[in-house]
Amino acid sequence: MTQNASQAPAVSRTAGQAFAGLFRLLKIVRPDRPIHPHGLALTGELTRTGNPAAPSGIDWLDAAGVDGVEARFSRSVGLPQTLPDVLGLALRIIPAAGSRTGPADVLLASTGWRVPGRFLLRPRLDVAGATMNTLMPYRGRRGPVLLGLRTRSLPPGSLASGEWVLALHWATPSGPWRECGELRLHAGNPPSDSSLRFDPLANQPPGAAAYPWTRRLRKPSYRAARKTAPPAVVRGPGGQAGRPAKDDTTSTTATGRNAMSTVSQHFSSSSADVWQVIANGWLYSGWVVGASRIRAVDAEWPQAGARLHHSVGAWPLVIDDSSRVSAVDPGRSLELVARGWPMGEARVVITLEERGDGCLVTIEEDAIRGPGKLVPKALRDAAISARNRETLRRLELMAAGGAGR
Repeated sequence: MTQNASQAPAVSRTAGQAFAGLFRLLKIVRPDRPIHPHGLALTGELTRTGNPAAPSGIDWLDAAGVDGVEARFSRSVGLPQTLPDVLGLALRIIPAAGSRTGPADVLLASTGWRVPGRFLLRPRLDVAGATMNTLMPYRGRRGPVLLGLRTRSLPPGSLASGEWVLALHWATPSGPWRECGELRLHAGNPPSDSSLRFDPLANQPPGAAAYPWTRRLRKPSYRAARKTAPPAVVRGPGGQAGRPAKDDTTSTTATGRNAMSTVSQHFSSSSADVWQVIANGWLYSGWVVGASRIRAVDAEWPQAGARLHHSVGAWPLVIDDSSRVSAVDPGRSLELVARGWPMGEARVVITLEERGDGCLVTIEEDAIRGPGKLVPKALRDAAISARNRETLRRLELMAAGGAGR
């Protein structure tokens, strides 16, 4: 028994470091949020009914009251809505005015409800019928306590269209769930993501504490997730300082947004020199990875509505298709709908920002139609970002060499 107890800290510490290593790898593709990349911001209130006859041992949970709530609902891996994913709900509990306690963060994920399923993550297609709990128990006066949520009612259509009502429960790790409150949430108008960062280790409910083993398991991952990402990697929503994130034209039922894969690179050439390359449609195959040849260019290129007729692939497996300009700000940005059927279509946005010693060039891209959109978001982002980094390197060389003049 003594030997097992002495080994527990080392096991949880090793597992925590392993999770942190995984987070560092994910940040190469998702520097802003390695997991739960896209979310839906929700607000509402939590009504605690309390239960003096069967107290949990956590002061906040056992007392009746009403708290304000800011929340974020998300899918853990960020898979397409057609595939099951682990669902997450992060809550920031805001105490009533005059309270001596600060905000508390509670993180819940979709799991089973009974033992042992309540300790296993369970991917779900949507929240209908899903149950969630904290997975790792809090330490109260009477021992370990899990918090759980079950949906009572859903708004029609999506979470963004009305009020989501959930019942709050608590349980010991092996005991029955006991209802102790009700949570009501709704999205803003228009629906949006949340910039909140939740930390259940730093912000705990009054009377609750984290066990040392949960700290060792979770803290390295939180530290890795918050670490500043290296430059010129994929940026998620709001990842580029001073520049608002752009939403994709598509949306999801769960989040209301679907961020595009984004890469940036600083060029020594001026934005005018770079734009000359972009504005010459016949040079497209020289810098866009995957384009093998240009068959025709509309005379109006790059005006809105103009098309570039290109081929994709290597001989003899060559696909003829086209790209269309959907929006343009000459010298500053170009937005395309790039086609490559049977793989589908993608939205591509190229922006140029003048800098004193050159310019910053950014490419945002994601699939919007066809089989390519069915590829899991994490894998899709990794492939798109790798290709577009090479595209930027080629574009920089062509601009520096005077192409397009």
